[in-house]
Amino acid sequence: MDNEKRKSEDDKFIPMTSITSGVGEEVRNDVYYYTDQIVNISFIGLPEEEEWVLVDAGLPRAATEIRAVVRERFGKDSKPAAIILTHGHFDHVGGLVDLMQEWEVPVYAHKLELPYLTGEKSYPEPDATVEGGFLAKISPIYPNEPINLGDAVKALPNDHSVPGLTDWKWIHTPGHAPGHVSFFRESDRTLLAGDAFITVRQDSFYKVLMQTEEVNGPPRYLTTDWYAAWESVKKLADLKPELAVTGHGHYMEGESLTKGLQNLVENFEQIAVPDYGRYTDGNLH
Repeated sequence: MDNEKRKSEDDKFIPMTSITSGVGEEVRNDVYYYTDQIVNISFIGLPEEEEWVLVDAGLPRAATEIRAVVRERFGKDSKPAAIILTHGHFDHVGGLVDLMQEWEVPVYAHKLELPYLTGEKSYPEPDATVEGGFLAKISPIYPNEPINLGDAVKALPNDHSVPGLTDWKWIHTPGHAPGHVSFFRESDRTLLAGDAFITVRQDSFYKVLMQTEEVNGPPRYLTTDWYAAWESVKKLADLKPELAVTGHGHYMEGESLTKGLQNLVENFEQIAVPDYGRYTDGNLH
């Protein structure tokens, strides 16, 4: 591994779990997602084919679990054609440096996320003062220091194509992070939304533990631009996805997804935006 590559300086195990931790589910014949504690990692590609792509890399210490899923789904010596990232928060890149020790594959992210993936810039600290439940209150334990992938990480192509996935496109969906992106396949209207919206109330310990299903805004304690987050949700709702895998929570499809997204768009301030916190005044107007 290139000596430049290193984990976050505050890399550590995060004591969180849910009833779906360690469980994987195939939602399309070539789309499989796996829950690492409380965050979803996606694998795009048919099991019987060599070409596949990893989307995000879970919490710190996730690499062992990711490798186990790969062996079971794609074969013992398989590795992805590429790793693509929705964004660089700790719970989406936690296993990345360890994986790169074994896999010499390119990593792609939006150009605005690159400073957080090359050791140049830390994210704003999680906001423990934000309106929300237990997981918001303990958010200062979550890492915000950057990882450093050196020259292994590259910007996603300007034409919105996704390396290794010819029938997918990336969509800039900022708000939760400056360079947050989602991935969409129009042929079957499949959406990988990352944390642009999620299907669980992420600041509630009980709802996260039980994975109570509801379309919700991005995690409150790490979202710094609520107006941009709302615009991103509108953009994704306009795609009319038929199935969505989000960064947190169970996948959703059909009418429940459509109605949930529409409700979120129409009532974003009431559902998603906290009444108080470091990054909001509770009012988008």
